[in-house]
Amino acid sequence: MSEERKDGAAMIASGSREYLTFTLGAEEYGLDILKVQEIRGYDAVTKIANSPDFIKGVINMRGVIVPIIDLRLKFNLGQVEYNQFTVVIILNIAGRVVGVVVDGVSDVIALGRDQIRPAPEFGALLDTAYIDGLTTLDERMVIMVDIEKLMSSSEMGLIEQTQAGLA
Repeated sequence: MSEERKDGAAMIASGSREYLTFTLGAEEYGLDILKVQEIRGYDAVTKIANSPDFIKGVINMRGVIVPIIDLRLKFNLGQVEYNQFTVVIILNIAGRVVGVVVDGVSDVIALGRDQIRPAPEFGALLDTAYIDGLTTLDERMVIMVDIEKLMSSSEMGLIEQTQAGLA
């Protein structure tokens, strides 16, 4: 049984939120499950001229043109090798459908806010603006991504700033 909070996040009876965990290289990440519309295998995309490397292109998903972003390239995690485990997480962010390519989807986890530690500050060396925090699961560190903030950032240019500010 879940209830709806005013910020739109589903709360489980214990007061925790659910996150989808996924891998990029050797790292594990998590994002708010309520932003996830569906998970699908990686298919060919239509490239868009003059787009940044991390924007792979677009797909036509049941009549909706969906931009596809490769998070490994966005996070500068090295070259990407697409295989049978590569998946696209289709997100609904501020009313816009966006797909993110990840190496694999791991699990759905429930975490209380007290289980997520703030990300350390690295100064100008590393931009932590899109990191919601860190948590530990069975001796593994999971980086919690604020996917809405990332997808609505001005460098992405995918979601109008006025829409993102209202969310």
